[in-house]
Amino acid sequence: MHRFLSISTKSNSLRIHHSSLSLYTHLSNPFNSANGSSYAHHHFYQNPTSQFGFHRFFSSGYSSLTRFYTKPTGFSSMKPPFRSFSSETDRESMEYDVLIVGAGPAGLSAAIRFKQLCRENNVDLSVCVVEKGPEVGAHILSGNVFEPRALDELLPHWKQEEAPISVPVSSDKFWYLTKDRAVSLPSPFHNRGNYVISLSQLVRWMGMKAEELGVEIYPGFSASEVLYNTNNKVIGIGTNDMGIAKDGSKKDTFQHGVELRGRLTLLAEGCRGSLSEKIIKNYKLRELRPAQHQTYALGIKEVWEIDESKHKPGVVLHTVGWPLDHKTYGGSFLYHMKDRQIAVGLVVALNYHNPFLNPYEEFQKLKHHPAIKPLLEGGTVLQYGARTLNEGGFQSIPYPVFPGGAIIGCSAGFLNVPKIKGTHTAMKSGMLAAEAAFGVFNKGLNMETYWDTLQNSWVWKELHKARNYRPAFEYGLVPGMAISALEHYILKGRSPFTLKHGKPDHEATEVARLHSPIQYPKPDGVFSFDVPTSLHRSNTNHEHDQPAHLCLRDPKIPELVNLPEYAGPESRYCPARVYEYVPDEKSRLKLQINAQNCLHCKACDIKDPKQNIEWTVPEGGGGPGYSVM
Repeated sequence: MHRFLSISTKSNSLRIHHSSLSLYTHLSNPFNSANGSSYAHHHFYQNPTSQFGFHRFFSSGYSSLTRFYTKPTGFSSMKPPFRSFSSETDRESMEYDVLIVGAGPAGLSAAIRFKQLCRENNVDLSVCVVEKGPEVGAHILSGNVFEPRALDELLPHWKQEEAPISVPVSSDKFWYLTKDRAVSLPSPFHNRGNYVISLSQLVRWMGMKAEELGVEIYPGFSASEVLYNTNNKVIGIGTNDMGIAKDGSKKDTFQHGVELRGRLTLLAEGCRGSLSEKIIKNYKLRELRPAQHQTYALGIKEVWEIDESKHKPGVVLHTVGWPLDHKTYGGSFLYHMKDRQIAVGLVVALNYHNPFLNPYEEFQKLKHHPAIKPLLEGGTVLQYGARTLNEGGFQSIPYPVFPGGAIIGCSAGFLNVPKIKGTHTAMKSGMLAAEAAFGVFNKGLNMETYWDTLQNSWVWKELHKARNYRPAFEYGLVPGMAISALEHYILKGRSPFTLKHGKPDHEATEVARLHSPIQYPKPDGVFSFDVPTSLHRSNTNHEHDQPAHLCLRDPKIPELVNLPEYAGPESRYCPARVYEYVPDEKSRLKLQINAQNCLHCKACDIKDPKQNIEWTVPEGGGGPGYSVM
């Protein structure tokens, strides 16, 4: 079960601290095992805290189970992880057969599939999932019109098992927006048989399914570094130290990070995963395929509760055009969920040229369109969030296998751009990686079988068929629509050519002198809102007294390059006002980083013109707290 002590508190930071204590309790007092372990030695220590019967609970909207900190109920035995102590780093370590970084759709699908294979073959192998969010689902944000194909394969009885999937798509509309009109177009999305869901709620349910199979899930722990052996093989990850002050000193709450080691490590961090990016560069995985650079978009979303008379569960709407100009790729979505809730959002490709463009403000404008505003009238915003997504598709998928593991899900980039869906492909990639991993342990195979089966799967066929949609829009909206229509209705993905992406997103930003500033209207507090108001609705929380997790490689670049040449674009592309230029005592503008505002969207890591910003993980448990996204 998730490692949280059941001490009543409304403080997120306190809750994170308690989850840390629970993990250390587990380190010091592993589960008793009837079957033994595949590891040679186990060290058992009595921890005084474990004698007091601390309770723990599963952090989800579907269960409030509490039980003593002992063996999970429902299992006659559970193999303890190998525990050791590293004298070089003063960190304790735990060892598992499979270590998965990220409790999203891909990571949990991998964990579930691996344990299913263990049960089918009567094999006892351990799986650990580590998640930086304070609970499973807290950092998950997506549209989401869900295609259940992968879930049908993974858990075919999901309907009977009360998965939070209950709103089938009832209509599928596609509009071209001008400033004042909405022109209906033929819908290319084919969403019949799909569902409108909250992805954060779905992964909470998947987390429960994984734990029922014996998967160990540790939320609230940030994987901050990759561990290698002397042969440059990945052997696991290290988590952040907890309780470090801004000045680098140790606070009273200080606790060393832990080393989580795996015989195989699967990286499922989501789009622009920090460890995944390091692995891709270290092992030159793009060159191995070879693959093009990845290209990204920023998705900004709100969940509203609207008047019941306007609510039509299952209605799906996508738009292109206004408020974006014809040179900027993107579009909006509006999905009717259950319980009078709708999801409305805007996706903006991060290869836009104009440094004055502000994706957050473009989203605020969208809600005032005469075809959208009436639906929102009288409604209330429940939640706000933002996240980047991969749009490179087939051309940008790196070779996903590295010594000691593999990259799965959106960390590799399996989003189908014309479908605007990536959950089903991410899940399937995790399942294929799990099957390859089981083959390594049970059949003496290697992880390269993941790459082989991936290329022979429906994921590969689907992405290959969709490969030319996104790069077609390099030529603008109208040419892009024309090429997309040709691909969809006539060639049906059988083009004899493969289009290439343009410049990387950060290089696409043009200097400010080529553009005019954009004057955005002030928020009215009814349909449009300022950033602090929206940020409050994201439930974002970071411990203030900790080192900044947003690092400048060269602290001089903002004032010497970004501000004079690009008019300080980081103050606009960030949807959480993390970056602000403020005057110093001599009235000179200096970059101020409000790291506590960070939504973990990764836009800064991608869009900064000089790639000067490095996004690293903060203390575990920090960030947004999504519940209905």
